[in-house]
Amino acid sequence: MLRFLPALLALACASSFAAEPVLPQASRYEVDEAWRQPVAPFRIADHTWYIGTEGLSALLIDTPQGAVLIDGGMPQAADMLLQRMRDVGIAPGDLRWILVSHAHADHAGPVAKVKRATGARIAANAESAAMLARGGTDDIHFGDDITFPPAQTDRLLQDEEVVQVGDIALVGHFTPGHTPGSTSWTWTDTKDGKPVRIAYADSLSAPGYKLIGNPRMPRIVEMYKATFAKVRALPCDLLLTPHPDASGWTPANAANPHPSPKTCADYAGEMEAKFDAELAKQRAAK
Repeated sequence: MLRFLPALLALACASSFAAEPVLPQASRYEVDEAWRQPVAPFRIADHTWYIGTEGLSALLIDTPQGAVLIDGGMPQAADMLLQRMRDVGIAPGDLRWILVSHAHADHAGPVAKVKRATGARIAANAESAAMLARGGTDDIHFGDDITFPPAQTDRLLQDEEVVQVGDIALVGHFTPGHTPGSTSWTWTDTKDGKPVRIAYADSLSAPGYKLIGNPRMPRIVEMYKATFAKVRALPCDLLLTPHPDASGWTPANAANPHPSPKTCADYAGEMEAKFDAELAKQRAAK
């Protein structure tokens, strides 16, 4: 099991978590407090930092040639993210790329503001780029209910394309289902002198989705099934997810944030079982 933090840093993180105010609610919709509760930044591996909230991941990959941000949480987290970067020694101008798992407000919400503040470029596939440009409007499942400030994508990615910064190569694996543009990211970092293959696997849930006869996603079932298989096969010494608890850990517990880590195969299998149960339920109701 990987141990991320020495005892002294754990105490510091715990103290900071207790002291920091919760981020405000958005004006249009409300979310869980854990999604808005800041935690002190901490290292996951030598070049990989966690800078998100208790319930929403934001990852910072730091190299001498520049940094990469993957996801950011809610729109109101933008200033927190910029401060977290400074806290770990990353000036705004050092951020080279902004990547996303999927273009929902609870993950891509602050992307536009962070881009303006840093000059970083956004890389995303065409599906996510369209959703980012619309600020989440006309979502296939949620309509205009969970919008966020729109952002323009600078580089359109193909499946398995690499975003390279320094010695870190981030591979974008298209894993559609939760959204048509859902993307899982993998890269190899180091920890204690050993390579660590990190997989940031996108959300695999289907919250309230119409799985039978969905006119906006006619092949939604086949899409999910292909994605479950793809996530199972990711290079995956350490699994992270946009919602940390989905992969069996919590950043609020700084002393041991990942006590019972899941593998990518565990995660895909668990979510496929839930998907199959919901699919059977919807079929029975027809």
